[in-house]
Amino acid sequence: MIGSLHGKLQARTDDSILLNVGGVGFRVRLSAKTSAGLGAVGSDVRLFTHLRVREDELSLYGFATEQELRLFETLMTVSGVGPKVALNVLSSASTDMVRMAIAQGNIDALTAVPGIGKKTAQRIVLELKGKVDVSGLGDVEELSPLDEDVLNALINLGYSAAEANRAARSVPVNVKDLEDRIRVALQYLGG
Repeated sequence: MIGSLHGKLQARTDDSILLNVGGVGFRVRLSAKTSAGLGAVGSDVRLFTHLRVREDELSLYGFATEQELRLFETLMTVSGVGPKVALNVLSSASTDMVRMAIAQGNIDALTAVPGIGKKTAQRIVLELKGKVDVSGLGDVEELSPLDEDVLNALINLGYSAAEANRAARSVPVNVKDLEDRIRVALQYLGG
C-alpha cells in the first residue's frame, strides 16, 4: 500500500491537500495540526499515509509523524470511530494529550473533541486503555478531577502532556482552589 508520500504541495482545501508526486496528484486528507505545519503552495511536503479502501472509495490520510499515524490507526480500531472522528481527535489535541487521556481514563478530555460524546469516549478508553503506547509521558496513574483540570489548562497553554502531568502532580494536596493549583503548577514549570 501507500506508506508515505513526498512531493510538491499543489493545492489545499479546508480538510485536504493535493500533493503532486512525480506528476501524479494525490488528494490527501489531513488533521488540522498537520495541515497547519505544511508550507505554502509549491513547497516540499513529506507525509506518512494511511490508505482506506472501501468498495466505493479509496481515501488517503496524511500525517506529519509516524506517531500521529499510529494513533490514527489505533483510534479507528474502536467500534464507532471512523476516519472522520479519528481526524477530529488529532485536530483537537496533541498526540501526547490523547494518549494521556486514554491511559488515565480521562473521559472529559475526550468529550471536548467535536463529534465525540460520552459513550464514544468511554468506548475509546475501554478498548484502548493498555494498548496505547505511553512511553515518554511520565507517570500515567489516574489523576484527581482537580489535577485533570490543571493538566488540561496547562496543555491548552501549550505545555506538552508530559510537562503538564509532572506539574499537575507537583501541586500539594492542601492547595484546593483550581486557580491556585494552576498557579503553583506554572511556578513549578517556571522552575
